Amino acid sequence: MNPFRKIYCRTFQTVLKISIPFLPYRKPKILGSVKALPEILQKKKCGNVLVITDESIVRLGLTRRLEKALAENGIACTVYDRTVANPTTANVEEAANLYLENGCDSIIGFGGGSSMDCAKGVGIRIAKPKKPLSKMKGILKVHTRLPLLMAVPTTAGTGSETTLAAVITDAGTRHKYAINDFPLIPRIAVLDPKVTLSLPRHITSTTGMDALTHAVEAYIGNSTTWGTKKDALLAVKLIFENIDAAYNDGNDIDARRNMLHASFYAGCAFTKSYVGYVHAVAHSLGGEYNVPHGLANAVLLPFVLESYGPRIYKKLHKLAVAAGIAQKDTPQEEAARMFIDGIKEMKKRFGIGNTIKELREEDIPKLSRYADKEANPLYPVPVLMDAEELEQFYYLVGEFETKETEQPL
Repeated sequence: MNPFRKIYCRTFQTVLKISIPFLPYRKPKILGSVKALPEILQKKKCGNVLVITDESIVRLGLTRRLEKALAENGIACTVYDRTVANPTTANVEEAANLYLENGCDSIIGFGGGSSMDCAKGVGIRIAKPKKPLSKMKGILKVHTRLPLLMAVPTTAGTGSETTLAAVITDAGTRHKYAINDFPLIPRIAVLDPKVTLSLPRHITSTTGMDALTHAVEAYIGNSTTWGTKKDALLAVKLIFENIDAAYNDGNDIDARRNMLHASFYAGCAFTKSYVGYVHAVAHSLGGEYNVPHGLANAVLLPFVLESYGPRIYKKLHKLAVAAGIAQKDTPQEEAARMFIDGIKEMKKRFGIGNTIKELREEDIPKLSRYADKEANPLYPVPVLMDAEELEQFYYLVGEFETKETEQPL
């Protein structure tokens, strides 16, 4: 990255960090069961809720407890179940129309990050019907209070139940972009382990590593606060202590509950301190090829950490101690390597590879520009990289053969 752009990025990030204590961040109110939601809705004088989820969640019957609890308390419920992975503008428009047609007055995002992002998008469209989502990408462009927004995560990974971000894919161009503003933080987060018990193992692992990526990128960035450091360290500790148990025994209710809390704390950390190039590259892959976000993050995480080098050894040392991998007196570089190796070993245990098979070499320049545009200047990464420098990560995870340079005769 050229020196002038570096100065601009770091100045932007410094101003944003200084402003953190003065911005209206808040944590959602936590509930432990979906059965507690009707009382909240009644207190808020809401009697007609739109539940935004996906087809697999409905097929598994995960919304039944919620629907029954709402019906028993006289609260009308409409279910939108067509959300796709990496939700599109078309999903948002369909669900928003359903909200209006049925006279709804509140929204529940029920599922993984895609359902919650779609729910946030719907809230934006209801609050600002004359402004397309594409005009609100970036930061602080929503402004308006959304209808009552609640989140029920069925995966322990995205942290969307506590963040101010919604990531939406343009249905026409397949470009994936983030909308960031404080009204997008859900008012209620329901951390109910019972709705996660039927998760397949590969979803448990990739979403768990998604949460790990949130915590790690928030911690190693340059915009941490005392609170976000504490949340990130706690999230890393909980993940390393519980993810294998949740993966190996999906009915381990304590492990499931702890993973939900880990995801929540990781979300609290990165919603203030932001993420980094792992996410920027992963978002470009998700937008172009519909690669699941947690999988892309898991594949990329060790590669990006290694690229930062000595700049993050001290911070990785502290993460390694929190994870139970290293001791406080372990040398920083050694502990950093142990932490990265711990992530690689975790991937191996869960059968997560090191490549993204959908990636096409000819797309790399375009994808790296998307990642550059998303990350710079917003993400306070340890080492700044431009689009050309970000191309290295796509080549590292591609399954194509790079052409060798021809040697002169």
